[in-house]
Amino acid sequence: MQKSGKAVWPWVLGIVVVGGAGAWLFRDQWQGLADQVHVPAQPTPAATAAPPPMAAKQTAPSTPEIQHPLDTDAAADPALPKMDDSDTAAWSALRGLFQGEDTLALLLRDHVIQRLVTHVDNLDKASAPPSALATRPLAGALQVEAGEGGEHIAAANAARYAPYVQAFTAVDPAAAAKAYVRFYPLIQQAYVESGHPQGYFNDRLVAVIDHLLDTPEPARPLAVQRDERGRYRFVDPALQSRSVGQKLLLRMSAEQAQAVKQTLRQIRAAITRGV
Repeated sequence: MQKSGKAVWPWVLGIVVVGGAGAWLFRDQWQGLADQVHVPAQPTPAATAAPPPMAAKQTAPSTPEIQHPLDTDAAADPALPKMDDSDTAAWSALRGLFQGEDTLALLLRDHVIQRLVTHVDNLDKASAPPSALATRPLAGALQVEAGEGGEHIAAANAARYAPYVQAFTAVDPAAAAKAYVRFYPLIQQAYVESGHPQGYFNDRLVAVIDHLLDTPEPARPLAVQRDERGRYRFVDPALQSRSVGQKLLLRMSAEQAQAVKQTLRQIRAAITRGV
């Protein structure tokens, strides 16, 4: 793969690591969503039957207007692999970029593009099913310490995020955006196939970035407490009700969260037209 093609993977990995690597610190965030029960429609009684098709005016669903279009035609790459053959190229690019696999240890290796797209799509949710994860559990346990009024997230906890934050904030946003456009056909395909037939992933990505940028910046340290199952939760209900992605930023140090947000702003500017 050409050098410019490698740049797409760090920002995708970065968003996923930043938004998902620490999701396992508070295990309850990734509870499986309840299965939706499909109830077959009951037949309409003859006396109240709907008018025949000719008399009923059908309105076709409209396709949402794209808010942040990408000029993918100009960057079409005939050498782009098919989705089924993309794992090897994706992992090779990641390994070469990071000069080793230490930073990549959290990332699951199969169906890389599909997993990353699905993971990003779940970052602004209150919970997500395990199948939405693109990462393995982060090593170690949440670091807490006693403080005024109870336990708080310890400053030492930031060390668990340090290598991933460093890798993410080292990304060249302009180069990443250029490669993102080249690889966008596969990313868009994965998004459509994940259940968004009329969706446009770049719009979704911008919305998720904006959501992460809206994460509050309360004074640290943040108070936590164990629930009846022994899992840590934020004491402040306003923080506990935040999405999985925002909670991850809240568990970082204030300096780490600010650095991540700055990189997110740069990425957003690079994949939009200033809107």
